[in-house]
Amino acid sequence: MSTDVVGGAVGYRPRATLSLWTEIRRQASRRRTQMALGFMVLLPLIILIAFQLDSGNNNDNGGGGNGEFSRLSDLATSGGPNFTLFTLLVSSGFLLVVVVALFCGDTVASEASWGSLRYLLAMPVPRARLLGIKLAVSLLYSLLAVLTLVGTALLAGTLRYGWAPLSAPIGGDIPAGTGVVRLLEIVGYLCVCLLVVASLAFLLSVSTDAPLGAVGGAVLLQILSNILDQITALGNLRTVLPTHYNDAWLGLLSSPMQVDDLVKGAVAAIAYATVFFALGFWRFLRKDVVS
Repeated sequence: MSTDVVGGAVGYRPRATLSLWTEIRRQASRRRTQMALGFMVLLPLIILIAFQLDSGNNNDNGGGGNGEFSRLSDLATSGGPNFTLFTLLVSSGFLLVVVVALFCGDTVASEASWGSLRYLLAMPVPRARLLGIKLAVSLLYSLLAVLTLVGTALLAGTLRYGWAPLSAPIGGDIPAGTGVVRLLEIVGYLCVCLLVVASLAFLLSVSTDAPLGAVGGAVLLQILSNILDQITALGNLRTVLPTHYNDAWLGLLSSPMQVDDLVKGAVAAIAYATVFFALGFWRFLRKDVVS
């Protein structure tokens, strides 16, 4: 009769200590997960209501607003794909950053703040497995939040404004079928860019026992990068900022598509994420966990 002995413990199997599904259920039961996903559903509906109120005011006053944002708003009401594009535009700069930072920055720091992290490790759950499972679930919920936002916006926008070609601010109309593909490509690129936020929040989460510090730190550093990117005096130094290519997805709406900045942005985001994730694992595997 053979036994599986690991580290001197008969029958101990590291892979059986914490399953992916167990962590998914644990995180699903948390209030912050429910509220974050719920707001992803609520936001497109709020935007729809805002457009309805704005439409009523414009009819009363005989005109609408001026400026680029007003033109984008006009495009948003011309079909479901356009409404989805507008929703992504207004949420990608801050809201999605906060949500991703919340999922990835709270995952380990919250366990430490509750005093349960050391008990998980004492089960014993191998550190690398614990961290890998928590990271995978955090990224999974981050992806679910983005897809929930996009799916709700597409459904609500189509029900309200109908199905129409994607009207890009530059490059003219894109057929509806191709427009959905472009939207999926935009979502994919945004997810790659958000890996920088996820990895930075993850690194801060294993470095502090304060969940708010990990989440807030990732968001503040993202804001700082955006501010520095607006300073033209920095010249080419801005290209090394993690947020410099965040708007490169607009190239997917041009005809022909402009993908040079997309490639640069994806490579930069993956490079930053790899470094931050690696530092997070390196830090946690050597950390003296006392909480």
